Amino acid sequence: MPRNSDIPAEGFDETLAWLSPDRELAGGMYVDLRRDLIKIFAWNHCADPEGMTDEAFDRVAKQVHDLRGTFKGNPKLFFYGVVRNLIKEYHKKVKSFVPIEDVDLPADPPEEEEEESADLRVECLEACLSELASEKRELILAYYAKEKQAKIDHRSEMARQLGVSMETLRVRAYRIRATLEACIERCLESAGTPK
Repeated sequence: MPRNSDIPAEGFDETLAWLSPDRELAGGMYVDLRRDLIKIFAWNHCADPEGMTDEAFDRVAKQVHDLRGTFKGNPKLFFYGVVRNLIKEYHKKVKSFVPIEDVDLPADPPEEEEEESADLRVECLEACLSELASEKRELILAYYAKEKQAKIDHRSEMARQLGVSMETLRVRAYRIRATLEACIERCLESAGTPK
């Protein structure tokens, strides 16, 4: 039942204890609540309902120690408040995106500039990969190591070895990739190169 998260296991355990002192009952409540939150995000047209549900649990787990002493009422209501805020944040981000049709693209840069830009991207990727924890670096490299049917088989084997579902593996890879992409963008910006 533990999820891929930067939240320590104690935070997850404390969240379960907040849902119910009975561990088995808390586990059932967690599963039901998770399913409900995924539906809420999906109904609100969020692109990654599962990932956003993970984020909601992470945010609650970061505060749960204080919440257990101060929050009165059904803990689910607090989760719904966190979800409402995440949906607002998501829609605010979506509004800031400009459709590609509305962007005036510059003329193709000379081939030499393209090569320099590609080299810089590779350097940034390598630097960002080196900043990852070794287990995350190994996971993301293995996740993208194969092509076509071999990729599907390889990912199934990875999930089996890690003892997780394919969906959990996909979410883990998505989170690591998002971290890498943000790092690469920062690296390119600091080098003064357009993304």
